[in-house]
Amino acid sequence: MRGENLRFDGATLANGLRVIGEHNPNAATTGMGYLVHTGSRDETPEVAGVSHFLEHMVFKGNERYINRTFDELGAEYNAFTSEERTVYFGSVVADRVGALLDVLSELMRPSLRQADFDVEKKVILEEIAMYQDRPSRRLFEHANERFWNSHPLGNSVLGSTKSVSDLSRDQMKAYFDRRYAPGNVILAVAGNYDWDAVLAQATERAGQWPAFETHRDYPAASTFAGREEIVDANLHRLHAAYYAPGVAVENPDRYAASLLASVIGAGDGSRLYWQLVDKGLADNASLSHEAQEGAGSFVGYVSTDPERADAVLEEYLKVIKDAQEHGITPDEWRRAQLRTATGLTFRAETPMGRLMSFATNYQTLGEYQSLTELVNEVMETPLEAGARLLEARPFDRDYLVTLGPKD
Repeated sequence: MRGENLRFDGATLANGLRVIGEHNPNAATTGMGYLVHTGSRDETPEVAGVSHFLEHMVFKGNERYINRTFDELGAEYNAFTSEERTVYFGSVVADRVGALLDVLSELMRPSLRQADFDVEKKVILEEIAMYQDRPSRRLFEHANERFWNSHPLGNSVLGSTKSVSDLSRDQMKAYFDRRYAPGNVILAVAGNYDWDAVLAQATERAGQWPAFETHRDYPAASTFAGREEIVDANLHRLHAAYYAPGVAVENPDRYAASLLASVIGAGDGSRLYWQLVDKGLADNASLSHEAQEGAGSFVGYVSTDPERADAVLEEYLKVIKDAQEHGITPDEWRRAQLRTATGLTFRAETPMGRLMSFATNYQTLGEYQSLTELVNEVMETPLEAGARLLEARPFDRDYLVTLGPKD
């Protein structure tokens, strides 16, 4: 991907829908998606899990659209729901862009039929049960809620068995009518496309969607700190989740926070890898940084034999606290920069990989950032920025919870 060949396109329709694109004339495929600025953080307890449930229901389509249409295009397609957004996306060879836009636009006008709702509710409840059988997923569901301490970022994406069981089709429709406002949605396209044709088609297919106001609350976060143990005698491994306060996505230090986490625990070559995984003490020991709107967090994970859990967790915390006490070396920082820049470049090799990067950034911050600009930001983030974060001693306010067969 050559940055000088790329062009950013952008326009806002009369109803508030923003249409953006990154044109790459050398691409053989095109990625496209509708990004709805809504997720579990926008839910009340009464409708917990509705964003994710609605994502499933959207694929039930309407009287004109059926799921088979994607397959008839030869498209790769999917959707996901997070705390902050719900995204419906697909990719096709470049000459089928118009057909893909038709299908995705139709997808965004679901009928939400009661019969489909009743069937899909069973699917969602099965999904919740399935994840409860996965120790790491169960652990992080609990840990995320506990750490965020009643803040909306602690809301479960899946919801609970009770909240989903109690949810009605009318409640889902009310949520759709409240959150799926055109001004709360972005249509993004990346790869090889005709911008004038995309914009004209988007205006025809989505420009008549009714406009209305919606908003997101941003309460201050007061995160939980401490230690907690959950015992499950049926398990054979010890799983631990680690959290500490980070920085928000709006904060320029988000790059420094990511690099700091990379030095400490981002896979091969990190301090945690060499100290615990390479020595065979743990099969997983990691730390990452998640920058979200209004708040952020360092998030870590450990998996090990219960018999040596105490020693492993002690060493895990020691590695993190040592970084806070003594800092990061220039060589470690430089390696983290190169590793991060390489990862960003690899993901950008496909239009779909690039779509998720620039579109989510635009939706959150309201600005376009090219791959070159993004890589430059990473490579030009000074070690001093990481040092400033460590001086604030975020790891003094950490939370660690274990899930295993014994105390």
